[in-house]
Parts: sequence; structure tokens; C-alpha cells
Amino acid sequence: MEQVIDIVLLAFMVVVALAMIHLRNLFAVVMLSGIFSLLSAALFVVMDAVDVAFTEAAVGAGISTVLMLGTLALTAREESPRPRRHALLPLAVVTVTGAALIYGTLDMPHFGDPDAPIHQHVAPRYIVDSPREVGPPNMVTSVLASYRGYDTLGETTVIFTAGMGVMVLLGGLRSRRRKRRDPASPGSDTGETRP
Repeated sequence: MEQVIDIVLLAFMVVVALAMIHLRNLFAVVMLSGIFSLLSAALFVVMDAVDVAFTEAAVGAGISTVLMLGTLALTAREESPRPRRHALLPLAVVTVTGAALIYGTLDMPHFGDPDAPIHQHVAPRYIVDSPREVGPPNMVTSVLASYRGYDTLGETTVIFTAGMGVMVLLGGLRSRRRKRRDPASPGSDTGETRP
């Protein structure tokens, strides 16, 4: 049953990705990217990675969608038309890369295999040593906050930087709108200053 749910979620993700590629309305593309993130969060839940699902839902479907909607205020709603041409070289590169990635997964252990190398050394060490080394009783918290602390800090920095970039862009938009409404404002091209 779990494999059926995985296949259905992956099929929905493929449909959403193909729809995003073909749409020209950028607002619809942003909404579909949020849906894609929610579908991948659901897939993570099915695979018992609830912490990753929570992060994907919060960052991918939440913050990223809000940032992209804020950026849409600065751009046109429709993608500008491009001349149609056949791109065989990019298609070949993508096909070869995809085939190499799939070939690389053939030697991987099966999903959930208790004899996988990670379950022989790393996972037991985290289970046994994390309460003593880190302190929090929740193992996921100790892994994300301590063992993968730099990774978590990097993810937080990326989100913070993206948010600040959108705020700067929106601030420039507000000042341009203010100048259009009130041409005699300080710093406008007329050279006049207000008292």
C-alpha cells in the first residue's frame, strides 16, 4: 500500500512539474511550486521523515512561496515569449546526466534496509551517544541542532538572505511608486526640496 501512495505522489509531482514548465502565467507557476513542495512534504511523511517534511512544508511551500509572490510584484505576470527552437544539446545533456544518476543508484541499499551501512555505524552511535553528548531527549533535535548544526545554520542563512533580498527589492519598488505619485519629493529629478 505504501508503494502505491509513493507512486501516486510521485505521479502528481511529475504532472505539477510539467505544468510549471509549460505555463506562461508566473502567478500560476508560483502556486504550482507551492503545491509541488506540499506534495514532496507528503512524500517525506510517507517515508517516515516527518522532520524533513516539516522543513519542506515550512520553507518550500511557505516561505519560498511568499518570497516568490513578493518578487512577482516587481515583474510582469506573464513570461515574455521566446522564439521556438529545438534544443537537442540540452536534452542530450539532461538525458545523459539522468541516466548517470539512475545508474549510480543501482548499487545503493534498498530503502529501509536494516543491513544498510548507515545502520551499522552512524545510526546506532547517534541513538546511544546523543543523550550524553548533546543533551536533548529528542534524537532529531540533537542531530539537527548539534551533529548537523552547520548545515542547519547554512539553511537558515540562505532563507534569511533571500528574505532580505526581497525586502530590499520591495523597498525600491515602494520608493519608485512614491516618486511617481509625488514628483516634488526630496531626491526627485526636479531638484526642488520640500521644507
